[in-house]
Amino acid sequence: MTASTHTITLLTRAGCGSCEQAREQLLPLCEEFGISLESVDVDEAAAVDPELRAEYGDRLPVVLLDGREHSYWEVDEVRLRSDLTI
Repeated sequence: MTASTHTITLLTRAGCGSCEQAREQLLPLCEEFGISLESVDVDEAAAVDPELRAEYGDRLPVVLLDGREHSYWEVDEVRLRSDLTI
C-alpha cells in the first residue's frame, strides 16, 4: 500500500480545543503525503451512527488511519509518519 492510498480521518467535537490542535498538526502531514484530511464531528454523526459517539466520544480527538484507530487525545506524529510510508 502506498501513501496515496491511505485515508486519515479525525474524529472531533465542536468547541474541542484539542481537536483543533490535532487538525492543525495533521494538515501539513496530510499535504506532505498527498492525503486529504477527513473530519467527522461525532455529535453530528450520532444522528446516523450513534455507535461512533459511544465508542469514541470520551477520548477525542481520535485519529483513524484507513478506518482503524491510530491514536487519541494526541497525534502520534512519529508513528503516523512511519505507518504512512508502509
